[in-house]
Amino acid sequence: MTITSYRIGDILPGTVTGIQPYGVFVLLDDQVQGLIHISECTSGYVDDLSQVIHIGDQVQVMVLDLDEFSQKLSLSLRSLANEPISPSTTHKKFFWTNQRVNRGYQAIAEVKDQWISEALAYFN
Repeated sequence: MTITSYRIGDILPGTVTGIQPYGVFVLLDDQVQGLIHISECTSGYVDDLSQVIHIGDQVQVMVLDLDEFSQKLSLSLRSLANEPISPSTTHKKFFWTNQRVNRGYQAIAEVKDQWISEALAYFN
């Protein structure tokens, strides 16, 4: 098969053929190989991919993107996993300004010193 035989969204079986710090290579058939970027392996943080997946593992992957010019497939394990999102994987939005204070469009130079002192007081 060639890369043009695949479509975005296809769910396919594959065999892990290589592991690098940035991702995992998966052989889909005797001619086509794709890459699962480290961010598409699991929902959480991954320090070492070799602790999560091993060469020779049989995996189900989803095609995220295909580049006919370079003949490369982008794959995902994470999109098929039914992993619950834990509180440690969500991030609280941090606002650098105080939303309760209406400062309008004052020049930054006018309020810079006050902002710095507020920030230092907040973090001390």
